[in-house]
Order: sequence, then structure tokens, then C-alpha cells
Amino acid sequence: MGARCISKEQLETTGFSYTLSLINGKYKMTILYTLMEFGVVRFNEMKKYIGGISYKTLSSTLKELEMDQLIHREEYPQIPPKVEYSLTERGKSLIPILDGMCDWGDKHRL
Repeated sequence: MGARCISKEQLETTGFSYTLSLINGKYKMTILYTLMEFGVVRFNEMKKYIGGISYKTLSSTLKELEMDQLIHREEYPQIPPKVEYSLTERGKSLIPILDGMCDWGDKHRL
């Protein structure tokens, strides 16, 4: 088997690029980590836990993750409105990656 030649490759066709397209963004990994750690989380709980994220940014990021089928949004018809978020099976399949990042950070934190 010959060596791969970079001039014949394109990053956009790799699995890495596809995965990155789903999780790339300032808060996407943080939201996924939050749901991994706490399971089912309400919007305001997540906002408070993450801190520094605006309501608009949190809302739009959650919508993107939902469109990519990484999280599930459950809305309850009550007053005041209650909305909960959790990882889908597809989102849960990212847990080994998130765990690996946590382990790496624990080992290399200064």
C-alpha cells in the first residue's frame, strides 16, 4: 500500500471534517458535555451552568444541535412553558469522544 499524497486528498471528504461540521461552534461541545454529565436539562439550568452565553446564542445553538439530531427537545404544554433537552442516541455516540477530551484535560491541565 502506497503512501497517501496530500495533493490528491480533500479534507472536506473526511469523517473528521463531517464530525467537526456537527460539533464546531463556540458552545456546541459545551452543551453536549452538559447533557452528557446531567442527562435531562432545562434551558435556564443550562444557561446558568454554562454562564457567559446569551439567551439568543443558547437558543440558536440548541436548534442547530437538534437539527443535526444530536439532541432532543421535549416541550411540555403548561404555564409557564417547560422545555427539556437531552442527548439522542446519535448524540450519545459522541460520549467516548467527550470522555476522551475530559481524560486528556485532567492529565494535561497545568
